Amino acid sequence: MPEGPSNVEIAHHLQEHGKSGGHEESHARRRETIIEIAEAVLLAVVAVATAWSGYQSALWDGHSAKLYGTSSRVRIQATQAGTRAGQEQLYDAETVNSWLQAKLTGDNRLAREYEKRFRLEFRPAFDAWLATNPLNNPHAPPGPSFMPQYRNALADRAAALDKHASEVFDRGSHARETGDKYVRTTVLLATVLFLIAVSQRFAIFRVRTVLLVVALVLLGVAINSIVTYPRL
Repeated sequence: MPEGPSNVEIAHHLQEHGKSGGHEESHARRRETIIEIAEAVLLAVVAVATAWSGYQSALWDGHSAKLYGTSSRVRIQATQAGTRAGQEQLYDAETVNSWLQAKLTGDNRLAREYEKRFRLEFRPAFDAWLATNPLNNPHAPPGPSFMPQYRNALADRAAALDKHASEVFDRGSHARETGDKYVRTTVLLATVLFLIAVSQRFAIFRVRTVLLVVALVLLGVAINSIVTYPRL
């Protein structure tokens, strides 16, 4: 009968098999350790980035609300100045019409009384209009308010305030858009957290690696967005 393998050969074979199995197990542990470290690093970075993105989003939302409030306040001031300017322009028109009526009826004393009641900034326009001989010149402007010299400080102030209110409102809209961008980035970071959490459920090395790579790419996009966005 042929002799079977000796005890020595069997022991040697088992020893080699044990070394091979131990090497593979050690390699698998090293890969597992690397994956766990990568996941821990990603979680730390995502946690910090999420906190920063949420913080900036809250700041920009508050900033936009403040700008909207300022815009409303300035707009009210513009409306008040415009209303007062309209009243002054109506006063100018009424007084010059009364002056013109007094002149046409030959009541020079009454005309002089009306002249005394002209507003100071109205006088240059009135004098310039008077120089065109409006009582005898049919081509003269209809009244002092049509002269280039006519000015109303409150009307100019109302226009300036209205323009400023529009500019502040636009800044508020831009701030709101920036806050929305940070919110979208926060959602993207939440997706990264989800991928990391899902990857930990898999024991297959390749699947975990693919999920971590996708998470790393999304994290890179989020970090780039945070770096390029305006900050308060």
